[in-house]
Amino acid sequence: EVTGAVLMGAEPDVTVGPGTVASMPTGGVLPAGADAVVMVEYTAQAMPGTIEVVRPVAPGEGVVRADEDAAAGAELVPAGRPLRAQDLGMLAAAGVTEVAVHTRPRVTVLSTGDEVVPPGTAALRPGQVRDATAVALAALVADAGGEPVLGGIVPDDAGALESALRAALRTSDLIVISAGSSVGARDETAGVVGSLGPPGIWCHGLAIRPGKPTLLAECGDVPIIGLPGNPRSALVIFRLLGIPLVRLVGGCTAPPPEPAVRARLARDLASATGRLDVVQVRVQDGVATPLFGLSALLSVLTAADGFVVVPEEATGLDAGAEVEVTLYR
Repeated sequence: EVTGAVLMGAEPDVTVGPGTVASMPTGGVLPAGADAVVMVEYTAQAMPGTIEVVRPVAPGEGVVRADEDAAAGAELVPAGRPLRAQDLGMLAAAGVTEVAVHTRPRVTVLSTGDEVVPPGTAALRPGQVRDATAVALAALVADAGGEPVLGGIVPDDAGALESALRAALRTSDLIVISAGSSVGARDETAGVVGSLGPPGIWCHGLAIRPGKPTLLAECGDVPIIGLPGNPRSALVIFRLLGIPLVRLVGGCTAPPPEPAVRARLARDLASATGRLDVVQVRVQDGVATPLFGLSALLSVLTAADGFVVVPEEATGLDAGAEVEVTLYR
């Protein structure tokens, strides 16, 4: 017997006992005496005011407990990761409208080199190159949740670089130096960074291709990355090391996973033991085709769908080998 109805958004004023039911909408409050809900599709009207349940129903069926989504004292959203849409929905459902968050880390990007000129330079003189790397680095910083600050172009002068770095240290959570980390007569980065203060340079040179001359250092609590001058090398290294650092200084200890896909290599990939090789690839129909070119060529990156990492212990990968391709967003 149908003894009444539950209204949406209201406390039930009906009681269910043996041989009786109450109609209710999805999401309504279970009335007193009831311990299960059966979908209307599994009922039939026997006569006015009476229904027949045409399938078995067990206690608790069709019911969501008030504490089922989040028990008392449970953690609603873990710390250390970006807030996603579903996280915000969960917080809102619990009545939480404000949370403490980390500020976006301020990342200063400095370009170095007498030959480097602003991207807006209309006509290049012999020997000049437009600063393509800083713009791309700023985009990667923003994608990682940081606040990029373009510090401009610093000439090949140790005093000018030291002044620029000391000024950046006062306002930055991370400093990125584009070019100037290679071993050469005019490359002053290592010497200047080493003079900024402890703990100093952690390493100058990595067993990786491209990006071998990378410099990693720290002054006080501010990490410093010295990137190779070749644009592709700089962007590859920053994606592998810089983006995790941006997230880490911004409090993101559980970053979202990078999109990836499994594919088979279209050709052999040679490598040297003891060196990490990062190879750009184009992916089509489950096949990853390696893309090659000088480390100064940005066109290799723009043509790539992602990259494959050849591990240090490998001497190469054979054609047809299954690899994991980290995709560019």
